[in-house]
Amino acid sequence: MSFFENTRKPVGIGGKLMVAMMNLGHSPVARWGLQFLNAAPDAKVLDCGCGGGANMKRLLKKCPQGIVKGIDYSPVSVEKTKKVNETAIAEGRCAVLQGSVADMIFADDWFDAVTAFETVYFWPDLPQCFREVCRVLKPGGTFLICNESSGDTDKDEKWTEIIGGMTIYKDVELKAYLEQVGFYEVQIHKKKSWLCITARK
Repeated sequence: MSFFENTRKPVGIGGKLMVAMMNLGHSPVARWGLQFLNAAPDAKVLDCGCGGGANMKRLLKKCPQGIVKGIDYSPVSVEKTKKVNETAIAEGRCAVLQGSVADMIFADDWFDAVTAFETVYFWPDLPQCFREVCRVLKPGGTFLICNESSGDTDKDEKWTEIIGGMTIYKDVELKAYLEQVGFYEVQIHKKKSWLCITARK
């Protein structure tokens, strides 16, 4: 397995190094994307594919009276996310679970917002995953997708060649998938090669 495969599912020593790199490397795009999320101070937020946990920390700051939960199918990511957010976990404001976005244990209509930073590239059966996100969101809730690669540049192909199972979606493809499962008011934001999409349930 190449080191870059750890972007999809971090494992072992390489995975631990990768999630630490993700926390740093993905910061600029995550900060930019978060400005498009209007979340109340007491919002309940779910971060899907929580990686190294840095975005959950940002979400906890954005929603100081809220609850932030995270899910990732990599044990390495779950462990790192718990470490990064241990204070909030001890306060009962944060929880991290290992699992798949395609089949989540969360209750229907529970979250005010769901986020997905640099992760939908790796979701198998995107419509099924989007249906699950839609299920756990409250009516009127927001789903935010934030990607560093928008599918608009030649550089994107380089990544899909070295990372197995990675698909870089264009904004129109993501919009179509979202609307197909019942999301509406899909808004597209772009900056350089970055892409951020918000959709309402």
